[in-house]
Amino acid sequence: MSINGMGLRGIEAYRVEVEASLSQGLPAFDVVGLPDAAVKESRDRVRSAMRNCGFDFPLGHITVNLAPADTKKVGPLYDLPILAALLKLSGQLSAETDDSVFIGELSLSGTVNSVNGVLPMTIEAQKLGFKRIFVPYGNRAEAAVVKGIDVFPTKDVMSLYYHLTGQKTMEKADPEQLTMTLGDFAVDFSQVKGQHEAKRAVEIAAAGSHNILLVGPPGSGKSMIAQRIPTILPDMTFAEMIETTKIHSIAGTLPGGVSLINIRPFRSPHHTISPMGLAGGGTVPRPGEISLAHNGVLFLDEFPEFSRQTMEVLRQPLEDGVVTISRVSGTLSYPCSVALVCAMNPCPCGYYGTGVRKCTCSKNDVNRYLNKISGPLLDRIDIHIEVPAVQYEELSNAQPAESSEKIRERVNRARQIQARRYEGLGFSANARIPSGKLHEFCALDDKADALLKRAFEKLGLSSRAYSKILKVSRTIADLEGSETIKSPHVAEAVQYRSLDRKYWNR
Repeated sequence: MSINGMGLRGIEAYRVEVEASLSQGLPAFDVVGLPDAAVKESRDRVRSAMRNCGFDFPLGHITVNLAPADTKKVGPLYDLPILAALLKLSGQLSAETDDSVFIGELSLSGTVNSVNGVLPMTIEAQKLGFKRIFVPYGNRAEAAVVKGIDVFPTKDVMSLYYHLTGQKTMEKADPEQLTMTLGDFAVDFSQVKGQHEAKRAVEIAAAGSHNILLVGPPGSGKSMIAQRIPTILPDMTFAEMIETTKIHSIAGTLPGGVSLINIRPFRSPHHTISPMGLAGGGTVPRPGEISLAHNGVLFLDEFPEFSRQTMEVLRQPLEDGVVTISRVSGTLSYPCSVALVCAMNPCPCGYYGTGVRKCTCSKNDVNRYLNKISGPLLDRIDIHIEVPAVQYEELSNAQPAESSEKIRERVNRARQIQARRYEGLGFSANARIPSGKLHEFCALDDKADALLKRAFEKLGLSSRAYSKILKVSRTIADLEGSETIKSPHVAEAVQYRSLDRKYWNR
């Protein structure tokens, strides 16, 4: 006797065949197939749920096998298929279930509780050709997004039993209305006084998904600017919505009642976060903050306060767009295509080189503070911008600044240009251009090429810095609607690579 379930391996789902057999002997209930502790505890939940719902629990030696038996099974999502298998095994249920998949955790009373990862499991069930999937009622919104398979939200064991026996049919889930919309933003760039250069740099970063570092004294508005970046991020494609929602579904961070995440994530972890919390991991590897920010922004405020080990974890994922977690039980990969936004003071007291007030730090204190950020990591940040203290005249100006809506219109136009240019190539933003395609998509006119050559030689730029300047120049040109990168575009991009010379090369 077998029932179809699903399992998770990283961000991907796979079919699990729940087999049950009953043999004579002393009463026992064994679950095999590399189950973890939560799966083994299904025995008690299933037994209690069956009895509390009025079903007879089979007497004898029960063996439940979760195939494939060589893959670790994690979590309580196998409760519902195990119960269905026992009902069929004992003759209390005779319905046809070969075309159906069952997912859900059981309470002792028989209620079906929500589980993580329902969206990727529903997608995989549809790909495998199953016609129906029974999911917990609390996961109905995310499962309903998948077309081509009937999704039945299940509140409890009895409603499932009545449906399968034809006594009372459950209603299929329809796609829920998207609840995460742009109207949810309570902040706007019109509230930011002055800081025109910083806002311009942030607009470029949003338009090309570039990494950016904001450096300035306390109270200059670095965090305020960063927290408003989500209001100007471009629209998500449907594929990006699905991929982002899958990660949050697996991590259990998907808001209740949300079918799809349709605004780009903005994650802002505290500087006490561990390397594992940032990159992901654990005995059973889970997505970290960098993966939860996939297709969005990872904001690290007070950047030098993060531990050196935590910061260095970012280096490879920023380059590859994927974080790989290796454990004895296996290796998992999670996508992490993010725009990194960092904010920091120039020294421990915050006033070195700002001219606002006298710095009270010694030279060694300043060097020690700045050197917490390694050269290779700094080199991976496309844009470096100084955020000076705001002048009184700007603060007292009653006229609102340019709104996020207007900035976002320009960002969307630039992203649409990029989407058309890179269609079918596996990436959609300038920051993701592979090195082999750099000169194909970043054509310079003669003046721009000569300017970049002078900058490369004078500033002693690395090959990575050279490619970053080309990509940022490409984004600036896209914001102006120019197919060719011109010298003003290069000049502005080079300007965004000069701040490290002021603070780090002294």
